[in-house]
Amino acid sequence: MENNFRSGCPIASTLDIVGDKWSLLIVRDMLVQRKKTFKDFSASPEGIAPGILSSRLKWLEENDLITKQKLPDNQKENIYLLTEKGIELAPVITEIILWSDKNLRVQNAEMFSIAEAGFNQDKSKVTEGIQNNYRQLVEEILG
Repeated sequence: MENNFRSGCPIASTLDIVGDKWSLLIVRDMLVQRKKTFKDFSASPEGIAPGILSSRLKWLEENDLITKQKLPDNQKENIYLLTEKGIELAPVITEIILWSDKNLRVQNAEMFSIAEAGFNQDKSKVTEGIQNNYRQLVEEILG
């Protein structure tokens, strides 16, 4: 894989991989909403264009955050699954959700309730639960 990093800064390096408008939303959809197909991602309320979605999925795969494979019982459709590296973004997703709830709720009255999603509990337990639930999903899919 080619080194496309702008600097040695850990924040800049992370943003070089997942700092675009769509990548973390795809990871969120996978972790929290268990989405795994192109069609699933296309149905997200943010309305990602098919070409951009295809590009982001390829980018995330090239950077080892997701894998693309076929279901054992359906060789026609591609599914996308997070790698362990991708699953390890769960704490970042959790922190962004908590920060947004605290700081942006006044600006966005349509924001979902984090309490309904279980984020009002201990954040380390919520994050661990998200990661473990996703790992279990992958195990169920791949056997």
